[in-house]
Parts: sequence; structure tokens; C-alpha cells
Amino acid sequence: MNDTKYICECCNQEHSEWPALTYISPNNYSSLSDEDKEEIAVIDEDFCVIKYPEATARFIRCVLIQEVNDHCEDLEYGLWVSLSEKSFNDYLENFDNENHETQYFGWLNNNVSEYNFSESIPTTVVTQKGNSRPVIFPHKDFDHPFVKDFYEGITKAEAEKRIQSMISGIENKS
Repeated sequence: MNDTKYICECCNQEHSEWPALTYISPNNYSSLSDEDKEEIAVIDEDFCVIKYPEATARFIRCVLIQEVNDHCEDLEYGLWVSLSEKSFNDYLENFDNENHETQYFGWLNNNVSEYNFSESIPTTVVTQKGNSRPVIFPHKDFDHPFVKDFYEGITKAEAEKRIQSMISGIENKS
């Protein structure tokens, strides 16, 4: 699956390192026409702002760590969340501050392919020292299979299926 090998500190066995499952943009940006992407949106590796006629939407890129119950390595997602204007501005102002630690409320803005999303999932966004991307935690009381799997974990077979699905999706888009 991946050629990067390492000796696991947990079990002292050699493993192949799993790739992070990343989304290059929030759903709101992906659904824009090419013209709207040029005219009303700005995106880079960490931030996205979309200025709709009626409101402005603000997004940041975050990390979600999915526990894998029967394996030493967890599955990492690169996901986007929407933030309020106040939270977005605070994050932006402190982006280069290596000691900034805080939490924000955010809404997940990517549809993970293994799940059906009829509405967005509320999350807590936790910034980290050292300028690492913030980590997101779905709200435990939100009734959705994605949230259930986050807190109960998934199997190694399921994690590998998700990796293969994303790799196949990328190859099919090429």
C-alpha cells in the first residue's frame, strides 16, 4: 500500500506507514463553479474564504485522528471545518504563534466517503503548540455513524479499505 516502512514502538514489528486521507478543499469550495472560485473565493493550504452575496463562509484545515482498534497505527484525516468570523480571525491572527492554544466550535465541511451526510457534524477544534494543524473532535452527543466510529474506533481492515478507496478515487480522477 505504501513503501514507507518503520518499526512500531508499540509492537516492535515492521509496518508500512499509512498515508493521511486528505481533502484539498472544503465541500463549499468544491461545489463552486470555476467562475465563482475565481470571483468569490480565496483558498490556500490552510484557509478558505468564500464571499457569498448573503454571507461570508470561513474554513480552516484540521486533522482528525481515527483510532484503529486492532492495529498500532491510527488513521489520519485532513479535513476542513467552518468557523465563525470571530474564531476564524483569532486563528488567523495567531497562526504563527507557536504557543497559541485554544478551542473553537466548528462544523465539519467534508463528506467522508464511507458515510452518508445529510447535515454537517459539530466539532470542537483544538489548536496545538508548535504550529501543527488543529485537531478536531466530533461532538460525542451528535447521533451519526461517523461520530460513533470516531469514539469506538474502526478495524484495520476498514482503515485499509478507506485508504484504498481514496487512492482509487484519486487515480480515477487523474
